[in-house]
Amino acid sequence: DRDAFASLVERHKDPLVSYLTRLTGSSERAEDVAQEAFLRLFRAAGRYREGGRLRAYLFRIATNLVRSEQRRSSRWTKLVQRFPVGSAGSGLPVADPGPVGGLHPGATPSPNPLRSTLAGEEQRLLTRAVAELPLKYRAPLVLFEIEGWGHRDIAELLGCRPGTVKSRLHRARARLKVALTPYWKRADSSPSGDSP
Repeated sequence: DRDAFASLVERHKDPLVSYLTRLTGSSERAEDVAQEAFLRLFRAAGRYREGGRLRAYLFRIATNLVRSEQRRSSRWTKLVQRFPVGSAGSGLPVADPGPVGGLHPGATPSPNPLRSTLAGEEQRLLTRAVAELPLKYRAPLVLFEIEGWGHRDIAELLGCRPGTVKSRLHRARARLKVALTPYWKRADSSPSGDSP
């Protein structure tokens, strides 16, 4: 039923793209992955059994797509490191440098340009730090902290136990703290003593 599917896409599109934007660090990549996830859901419609868990099923498809993309990118990066084929003039592609964060395209700028610039920089640093986390830590962190999912729902989506989710959240936060500490120290040593 194409009308029912269109309604389903409309209902889940924004939360899925939001999740994937934070997972990948790129809104363009997020939209591409979301589109592929909906396409795969449509193709698998005959195998899906209604159990009130469509959202988790859809998010699992999307997470697996990001995981597969990351594996491909990682393998390509290793290959390029061993064999520098992406040098200028070779005619071969250069490895993707990875996701780069930024302000959400629809964000309203602050009236104060300095404050807006600082907020944008903080957002960029945090987005990049999250995007650089291993996926097994990044996915639960984004789902829990930003999407508001519970431990059990995340565990179901990722195919692990709630205790594992809690452990991965703890490790994700610890890694973020280490990654962002140099910026905090720089802010603390500013002459005014104010952090941006």
